[in-house]
Amino acid sequence: MEVIFVLIAISLILAGSFLFLFFRAMKGGQFDDNHTPAIRILFDNETKSKDKKEPSPSTKSK
Repeated sequence: MEVIFVLIAISLILAGSFLFLFFRAMKGGQFDDNHTPAIRILFDNETKSKDKKEPSPSTKSK
């Protein structure tokens, strides 16, 4: 039974250290994306136009 308490304590310490390192990396700017905004102009984005009109059904030939 004592082993469970030791393992829980070790897992909490390990989880706390990972959380601390994650917040430290976030504060240090490690996850900032500086590359994508510079090359975004090079991508060809096609926008869908909403004003494309379909032929009306009243123009059927008899």
